Amino acid sequence: MPSAPVPPAPTKIEAIFSARIWGAHSLAPLFPEKINLPEPLGEAWLTAVDCRIASGPYEGKFLGAAWREMPAEWRGSALANIPEFPILVKFIFPADKLSVQVHPDDAYASANEQAAGGRGKTEMWHAVSAQPDAQVLIGLKPGVTREQFLEALVAHTVEELFESHPVQPGDTFFIPAGTPHAIGPNMILCEIQEYSDLTYRVYDYGRIDAHGNPRELHIEKALEVTDFAKTLGGGRVLHSHPGDFAGAQHAAPLLGNQAGHLLAACPFFSAARQGFNARIDLQSNVARFEVIVILSGTGKASNRNITRGNAGSSPPRWETFPLRRKNQHPSFAQRCRICPNCAPT
Repeated sequence: MPSAPVPPAPTKIEAIFSARIWGAHSLAPLFPEKINLPEPLGEAWLTAVDCRIASGPYEGKFLGAAWREMPAEWRGSALANIPEFPILVKFIFPADKLSVQVHPDDAYASANEQAAGGRGKTEMWHAVSAQPDAQVLIGLKPGVTREQFLEALVAHTVEELFESHPVQPGDTFFIPAGTPHAIGPNMILCEIQEYSDLTYRVYDYGRIDAHGNPRELHIEKALEVTDFAKTLGGGRVLHSHPGDFAGAQHAAPLLGNQAGHLLAACPFFSAARQGFNARIDLQSNVARFEVIVILSGTGKASNRNITRGNAGSSPPRWETFPLRRKNQHPSFAQRCRICPNCAPT
């Protein structure tokens, strides 16, 4: 932390990349330098605690360490007492199916997973791109029982029990904790989630790891947290109109008077897609820290350009976060605001 107090300013955050068995050998066009990769990469983490800040007063520090040092005027009044950075924003690049899996909620994680951080995982996906055959599985069909689910695992027919959703660019999906799901290949997703790595894998298509062993399954824990009554409301999010926040109490402060399309809102985060055909200066909010993900075009943070596929932070009380389109094409950014109900219980 600088020795003298400094006013809040936007910052650039450098992504880190994670190898995955189902990942891709090219992350273009979001990361055009990541092509012909010898090892498949599945995820680009934009707000991991070990991402480095690349501009502003905290330049060179890891995001997690910088967050702990930031005073309230950087975090926002709603987040002043949140000790650890609470959300993870990332891109997912599946060249193969991900496992069928489910995440616990905060209550279960707090009671049973303290060694893993004690935080559950609610998440959302926004489709940056998708080929015609892309699909995701979210939630079980009505009436599916625990017994039928177990039988389908043995018979390798578990996909048949799921609600299947075709994916098109611009689609958004919300996945509350307790909702079993799976991501298929041939798309790029931007995921926003509670900062948790708790995943209970229930089916993995018989894959083996680099050492020739099947990947670990967590069937008993998955059964304990799965919503067989299908009451959680996960699935495709209907598109909103610019400035339409009806019924979305957590998103109301996100865009203010600026036009944008609400994507999803919950007690942990809210997100919107912001289009711009010329320069636009996003307005900050006094209560909440915000992450800006550049989907096309460029942003600027403390005199550092933020290019497509990268992220920057916009702290409260900062006047504007400038965005500019690229060439003559409409450009887009995804805005994610951290909501106050994001501390482990």
